[in-house]
Amino acid sequence: MNSAAAFDTPSRVLLQVNNMYDYVKAGNFLGGRYQVYGDIRANDFLNRTSNLVTGAAVWQHTLTESSQNDVISMWGAGYAAINQINVFLAGAEANAAKFTAAPFPSDFAATVTAYTAEARFLRALSYYSLLQFYARPYTDNNGSKPGLPLRLGAELDLGNNDLARATVAQVYDQILTDLKFAEDNLPLTNSASNVTRAHRNTAIALKTRVYLSMARYGDVVTEANKIVSATAPFRATTGVAHALQPSITTVFVGNQASTESILSFPFTTQDGPGTQNQLAYYYLPSSQGGNGEYSLNANGVLSDPHFLATDERNVNLITRVSNVPYLRKYQNGATSPAPYTDNAPVMRYSEVLLNLAEALVRTEGAGSTRALALLNAVRVRSNPAPNATTPSPAEYNAASFSAMFSILDAILLERRIEFLGEGLRNNDLMRLQLPIPAKSTVGAVLPTATLYVWPIPATELATNTLITRN
Repeated sequence: MNSAAAFDTPSRVLLQVNNMYDYVKAGNFLGGRYQVYGDIRANDFLNRTSNLVTGAAVWQHTLTESSQNDVISMWGAGYAAINQINVFLAGAEANAAKFTAAPFPSDFAATVTAYTAEARFLRALSYYSLLQFYARPYTDNNGSKPGLPLRLGAELDLGNNDLARATVAQVYDQILTDLKFAEDNLPLTNSASNVTRAHRNTAIALKTRVYLSMARYGDVVTEANKIVSATAPFRATTGVAHALQPSITTVFVGNQASTESILSFPFTTQDGPGTQNQLAYYYLPSSQGGNGEYSLNANGVLSDPHFLATDERNVNLITRVSNVPYLRKYQNGATSPAPYTDNAPVMRYSEVLLNLAEALVRTEGAGSTRALALLNAVRVRSNPAPNATTPSPAEYNAASFSAMFSILDAILLERRIEFLGEGLRNNDLMRLQLPIPAKSTVGAVLPTATLYVWPIPATELATNTLITRN
C-alpha cells in the first residue's frame, strides 16, 4: 500500500498503528530477546547450550561488532521499529487534511492525535531500550557520553545513513519530550486494550523508569504519585485502575490482561515471536516444552536467604528438574495447547511501586515509612501472613535492616526477585554503574570495561560514516 493510500480510511490508519506495535514487539526486540538479554548478562542464569543464536555470547561477554544474532539484530530491529513510527508520524501529518471529511467521522482528528501519542510513546520506549545496551549510563557524567543516532524523520530510501551520535542526555531529552506529549494526549483508557496498547498511565509509568535511570529521584516521586495512592492498598485512582493482583502467579499463568500489567506484548499461534525468540523456549526445561537454554543459577538470587523457599515466586514460578532450577514464568512451551503465546512483559505495576520506594529512600532517607510500606506491598503479596493477626515472616520493619542490609539493599533485592526473567536486571546494573557479576566460569565485567556496554554494530559502522565506536 502506498503511503498516501495508507491514510485514506479509518481502518487503514488503524492498520498503520497496529503495524507500529508489530515492529516494536518483534522477537528480536521487545517481543522476547530484549527481556532475555537483560537477564542473562548478569548472574542469575546459567547457559546450558552454548548456542550463539540464543545469546551464549551475551552470557559470556564475548560480543563483537560483528555478532549477528544479538548486537546486529537487536539494533536493526530497534531502528526498524523507530523508522516505522517515524513513517507513521510523517504520514499522519501529511494527510491531516483528509481526517476532517468523509469517510472519516467528525472526531477523527482527535483520534489521530491519540494515535500520534501512541507512536511517540513507542518511540520513547524504543530509544530508552536501546540506550540500556549500546550507550553508557546517564549517571556516567550526566549523560555527556555518546548515545545513539537520534533519527526522528521518516527514512524511505538509503539516502540519509550518515548521522552522528547524539549524547546520552540528548536522547533522554527526546524520550522525555515524547513521553510528555504521550501523557498529554493519550486517552485515560484505551478501548482496544489497556494492557497491549498505550494509555495515559502507561506513559507515566515509563517516565518513572526513565527518571530512575537518570537518577532524577524527585521526578520519579512526582510521576509515580500520579498513579500510586498515598497509602496501602496502593493503586491508581485515575485512568486505568492499576493495582497488584492478589497472586503473582495469576499475572503470568492466568489473566495476562490484569490491571497489574501496564504494558505487555501479546502473541497468538498465528502471530508468534518467531523461532528461538520465545521466552518459554529460553527458560522452560525441555521436559516441559521449552528448550532449556538457560537454567537458574543456584548461586545467584536463589541463594539469598531473603528469597524464602516458601515465597510464591519460588514455589510457583520456578521448577526443578533433576535438582536443576528453571524459571517457569512463561509456561506456554511447545507442548502447550497454544505454544509460545506468553505475553512479553514490558512494565508491571509492581515496578512502579518499587521505583517509587527507591526514589523515596533516596530523597527522604532510610526512615521513609511510605517506602517501607511500598516495599512490603510487593514482598508480602508473595509471602502472606498465615492469618489476619500474625505478621508475615517476610515482612520488613525497621529492625530488619543494618549497615550490611539496608532498606535500599532490600528494595534492589526485591526488584531482582520480582522481575526475574523480565529483563530489568541489566537496566538496574547500568543505572547504578555496578559491575556485571561473575558467574560459573565467566568473570565479572567492571563498569570501566569496554564490554560493559555493547559495541556499535558493524552494519551501522559500514553504512554511517559519522558513527563512532563504543
